[in-house]
Amino acid sequence: MKKRKSFNKEKKKLKILVASDLHGDVSAVEKLVKKAKKEKVDLVVLCGDITYFGEGLEGMIGPFKKINKKVLIVPGNHENVATTDFLVQLYTPGVYNLHGYSIKFKDVGFFGIGSDNSLTINSKHLEDILNKSYERIKDSKHKILIAHFSPVTRKTKALGMMEWEENKIITKIVKKFKPDFVFCGHIHEFEGLEDKLGKTKIKNVGKHGEIIEI
Repeated sequence: MKKRKSFNKEKKKLKILVASDLHGDVSAVEKLVKKAKKEKVDLVVLCGDITYFGEGLEGMIGPFKKINKKVLIVPGNHENVATTDFLVQLYTPGVYNLHGYSIKFKDVGFFGIGSDNSLTINSKHLEDILNKSYERIKDSKHKILIAHFSPVTRKTKALGMMEWEENKIITKIVKKFKPDFVFCGHIHEFEGLEDKLGKTKIKNVGKHGEIIEI
């Protein structure tokens, strides 16, 4: 008797290790690498402040490349876009700067915005690049925004978060496009903080990292 084909077989989920605010901490990277290997993640995402004011580049990306992991990054307020692009060029292929760009893995679309220290926070420019990057992944089954700054939520307001221009722009984009997730960092005291904006789940990750499956 022939075996009946199963049409309900669940597709393998994309497993992601997300971290932020490493600030040149090589020991933190080593721990993340161990976690990435143990959990057999498909992808590593770093939400900015990889360096400490542009210093401490060595040992931040290379260890992930050694275990053959693709890495998505956005700049934080401790590094500019040029520094982030330098890291991409140094470790290419397999490392991508998502600031103003997007990329798809399986049926998950990622788009990103970091801190653009090369600009005098031109809100229209930041909003424009987010609109354009989202356009390229809008047909993805799942959509994830990678940011350095957090959107403004009920919890961040209650905790007294100072609202910068980047926070307001990201909030506007989240309300407009309603991604499944926003992963962000910047405020170390908010590490692990979870909230929602509409149906969008927001997670402030830190240097200890979070494993996400989608």
